[in-house]
Amino acid sequence: MTRLDVSNMTCGHCKSAVTKAIASVDPDAVVTVDLPGRTVEVESTASDQDLLAVVKAEGYNATLAA
Repeated sequence: MTRLDVSNMTCGHCKSAVTKAIASVDPDAVVTVDLPGRTVEVESTASDQDLLAVVKAEGYNATLAA
C-alpha cells in the first residue's frame, strides 16, 4: 500500500481529481481519501513514482507519507 500526503487537497473536487488521476495509471486501484488529514492511501500495482507523478500532474502537492 502507498500512502501519499497531498497538502493542497481540500474539497470533494480535489478528492475526485486525485482518484481519477490514480485510476488513469491503474483502473483497478483501491483509493481511500482522507480529506481532513489530506492523505490518500492506494492499493495498486502501479509504482509509487507513477502514483506521485499523476497526482502532481493534476496540480497537487503530493509526497510519500513517512
